[in-house]
Amino acid sequence: MSPVALAELEPISEQEMSQVQGQAMMTVDHVDGVNHRFTRVTLGVDAETRLNADGVVMGGDDSGADLDIKNFALGHYVRDDTRVQIDGNTYNVDEVVPFEGVEPYLELAERDGQLSGFRFGLNQARGTLSGEIASFSGNLNLKINDADGNPVDAMLFDDAGVATNHRATQIGLAGEDGTCSQCVPLTNLLSMDIGVDNGDGTVGFTEDLFLAFQRESVDWQDLGGPGAIQGPEGVFLNLPTSMTLDMQTLQNGVQRERTHYVDRGTGMF
Repeated sequence: MSPVALAELEPISEQEMSQVQGQAMMTVDHVDGVNHRFTRVTLGVDAETRLNADGVVMGGDDSGADLDIKNFALGHYVRDDTRVQIDGNTYNVDEVVPFEGVEPYLELAERDGQLSGFRFGLNQARGTLSGEIASFSGNLNLKINDADGNPVDAMLFDDAGVATNHRATQIGLAGEDGTCSQCVPLTNLLSMDIGVDNGDGTVGFTEDLFLAFQRESVDWQDLGGPGAIQGPEGVFLNLPTSMTLDMQTLQNGVQRERTHYVDRGTGMF
């Protein structure tokens, strides 16, 4: 008969536990806000991706969609090996500059036991986002140099030139009355750098990229600061860009990054 080894499990002390280092695969946080109770589930993973989709349409009805982006893409292929990419590195032609995401999370907002909304986000994100934006609901944190060369926050407008962050179709500068004084179609923005401006031509990670769906207005926690980001009813995309542009560049159109390895036609890359 073979010998059998028996051992009894014993609990370890709090001091011994404190000496163990590691990262949780999943964490759950509960936060009580002013109007809602929030539950956030965060995964301790990170990923690099390059993604293409023919289109992204969300929150649609007979009059349009909250979000409508054609030829959507994350990340891009390199076309110029001398260009320093947003992560500060250079790559060979045809190599991929990925979209980077760290610690994805799902957060629920509840009021009186009812679900008011939820959002998907990344604790850190950096990369290029490309597409033809026909309709946009959310924040597009882009800056434009005004006539004096001072960077100011770009504003979103509807077809009539009225400022809005719901189903916007134009972007530009507002006049004294708050309506559009200089604006261009959002389709002129074919690619955007997502992240924060490091001040040296490179882009750092942003903590505020998320996509939310709400039955009512929800004040989501700003993970990159002390305040809150208000998401109105419907679909809401918080898209922090690191870009500062002038109106002439916007009017000429921001070139699309190369998002396909094989040429799929004029204008794709």
